[in-house]
Amino acid sequence: MQKKLTITVDEEVYRGLHKFIGPRKISRFVQEIVRPHVVRPNYESAYAEMAKDKNRENEALEWAEITFKDMGHETK
Repeated sequence: MQKKLTITVDEEVYRGLHKFIGPRKISRFVQEIVRPHVVRPNYESAYAEMAKDKNRENEALEWAEITFKDMGHETK
C-alpha cells in the first residue's frame, strides 16, 4: 500500500529534481534512495527459511568444501 508524503525542499533542489529526474518520477527516485536506509530486511527469518531447503543446503556445503580444498592448492 502506498502513502502520500509531503516534504519541503530547497527551491534549487526542487528545480534539479524536475530537470534531471522528471516531474512524474520524483516519488520513485526518492523511494529508491531512502529505502535502504529505513527498511531493513529480516535476515534471520530469511536464513531460517533458506536452511529448510535441504537441496540448497547440500549444494552450498558441497561448494564450500570444494572451495576450501582449492585454497589448499594455492601458492603463497
